[in-house]
Amino acid sequence: MSGLIALLDDVASIAKVAAASVDDVAGQAAKAGAKAAGAVIDDAAVTPKYVHGFDAGRELPIVWKIAKGSIFNKLVILLPVALLLSAFAPWAISPLLMLGGAYLCFEGAEKIAHAFGHGDRHDSDRHTNPEGDGAALEEARVAGAIKTDFILSAEIMTIALSTIPADDALWMKAMILAVVGLGITAAVYGAVALIVKADDVGLHLATRRRGATAALGRGIVKLMPGLMRVLTVVGTAAMLWVGGQIIVHGLHELGWHVPYDWIRQLAQTAAAALPQAPGVVAWMVTAILDGLLGLMLGLALIPVVERAINPLLAATVLPLIATLRGTPGRD
Repeated sequence: MSGLIALLDDVASIAKVAAASVDDVAGQAAKAGAKAAGAVIDDAAVTPKYVHGFDAGRELPIVWKIAKGSIFNKLVILLPVALLLSAFAPWAISPLLMLGGAYLCFEGAEKIAHAFGHGDRHDSDRHTNPEGDGAALEEARVAGAIKTDFILSAEIMTIALSTIPADDALWMKAMILAVVGLGITAAVYGAVALIVKADDVGLHLATRRRGATAALGRGIVKLMPGLMRVLTVVGTAAMLWVGGQIIVHGLHELGWHVPYDWIRQLAQTAAAALPQAPGVVAWMVTAILDGLLGLMLGLALIPVVERAINPLLAATVLPLIATLRGTPGRD
């Protein structure tokens, strides 16, 4: 009898440890997901373009194909790479994080430059408007979306890895990264599915219902173009803010403290000038200055990326990804 009681006590102890581990994984995954806000919003803003022009019945299947490709990117390719870095080259995490931050700055700056009629989006036009028709066009769109997702997923997984304590066990890091990858994929592509089908739902309500329901449908149809524009603006601002913040903190960790100290001093000065809400003021000033620095860096990177980095990726990394996925690479 005493042996049974001891066994039950051991089982209870193991259950408590497991429950604590689950809570720890969930908490750290939520923290990592919040840190990756800029890339997540950009992903949600960009993806609906890939289903534009297709029949309504193909929209959700296309989103599902892209979502499956995104899961493959995160769990099959990027998660093992992240664990290898954590185990054998932890010193590389901060530079890689800064590289991802620089890419966010470039993406945000390029969108702003494109909005003002300067330059071309590096390859989004080829991916969202490729040549072909029918099934071939759909496959080309999906392939382009998955390639874009790989870059954003790499940023997300690197940011997530940087938030995990270095002394956590390897299995814990794997669990946190897997939860982040699956959770963000579900959130992004669930939101994309709602966005791309909102017009159809609104049109259905407007044409097949009456009264307040029909008015709601007409309101949804009118709202969606404005919502997409707002989402694009918010996504661009978030990319510049998060990218600039990553660069500033990375430089601070590497020993160059000037940008970090300058921004913090200005934020503290502004907070002291408005003591009614010092925390909010300090955050806003910091975010604005991080974003402005991100914008300046991004504008400087546009010619470098378009003339050197993109051709290099097209010749090396993208064909390798296509080979790993078992599909032919597309330019």
